[in-house]
Amino acid sequence: MNSYAPRVVDGELDALFGDLPAILLDGAKAVGKTATAARRCATVRRLDDAAVADVVHADPRIVADDKAPVLLGEWQRVPAVWDAVRRLVDEQPTGGRFLLTGSAPNAGTHSGAGRIVTLRMRPLCLAERLAADAPVSVARLLAGDHEQVRGHSELTLADYVDEIIVSGFPGIRALGDRACTAALDSYLDRIVDHDLAEAGFTVRRPAAVRAWLRAYAAGTATTASWEQLRDSATAGLDNKPAKTTTSNYTELLTQLRILDPLEAWLPGRNHFTRLASSPKHHIADPALAVRLLQRNKTHLLRGDRGGIALPNDGSLLGNLFESLVALTVRTAAQATGAHVAHLRTRNGDHEVDFIVEGDNGIVAFEVKLSGSIDDDDVKHLVWLRERLGGDLVDAVVITTGPTAYRRKDGIAVVPLALLGA
Repeated sequence: MNSYAPRVVDGELDALFGDLPAILLDGAKAVGKTATAARRCATVRRLDDAAVADVVHADPRIVADDKAPVLLGEWQRVPAVWDAVRRLVDEQPTGGRFLLTGSAPNAGTHSGAGRIVTLRMRPLCLAERLAADAPVSVARLLAGDHEQVRGHSELTLADYVDEIIVSGFPGIRALGDRACTAALDSYLDRIVDHDLAEAGFTVRRPAAVRAWLRAYAAGTATTASWEQLRDSATAGLDNKPAKTTTSNYTELLTQLRILDPLEAWLPGRNHFTRLASSPKHHIADPALAVRLLQRNKTHLLRGDRGGIALPNDGSLLGNLFESLVALTVRTAAQATGAHVAHLRTRNGDHEVDFIVEGDNGIVAFEVKLSGSIDDDDVKHLVWLRERLGGDLVDAVVITTGPTAYRRKDGIAVVPLALLGA
């Protein structure tokens, strides 16, 4: 507890929990949900402890007598506690009563709509890892503050690669190199060998699931079709898994928050024709993609794919860097209530990596694995500005360079290390 690093979601909890009786912190295992929730609870019931689970299973309403706020960790181990909390909230809708954490689908339970509010919690974004005030704020960009684009970063490309590899899982990133690698590999093994079964999916061919995950990792930050991913996962095999099987993988792994796809943007006004609707593929943390693809720092910096077939013309490191940017942009946007998507035309001639849509308008982000930016790097943002006009509050290129500044054309250039909530 003494070494707890503040998270962006702490601010959301501070703003909401006093008024809301029950909040679910929803996210992949090991993102730090319990540590964040426990700091503000008077009673902690960890339902992954068999003795604690047995008591709550015998009488789920026993939590009504606990001193509030009450943390119910890994609530899905005793599914009946979900409905118990829902009923208790109906009976006494006082703010700040229950925090639930979990990493599994809530099939078989009432939705909890109107009683239990869900907050998504992702691995540490880069701003949280650096534990420093980022001078460029997504919230202020959305508010139209053009004066804040400034600052200098000491991070090099090699530093960003280190952050991609070490992960944003608080309990893993503090380990030494070999232990970190072993922990990430074990994390992936547990998904296949345990978590899918716990969620109700029978894994008959673990190797096929691992191959599917590896193919998804190769498609990081792309819109590759499921057929492309499946073919990549089963290259050289005649007996390919059926689409229904791979759809099950995708659905359950998304519910487990291991896959974190970014949906395509559907504008509220008719600014565009023929926009693509496919999601961009992201895994919960780019470090998991690195381990699935068996790459290391040397491989990434050399551009060595190791025989991996990428479903686009970009570099593996570029795609992984974009996925690291996704963690920061999505975490920051959620704190402001903004929606994040990506934009791509159907013929692929224009695309923008992140469309962040808030109450005041849209901020568009492009990601470049480069320390310097030229006119070609901003052409999609210029195209977007011509179509959106005043609806586009700001346009930003995220880089690996040293300095934040604004170009003469008004487009901001911001190193990822300087971007925060």
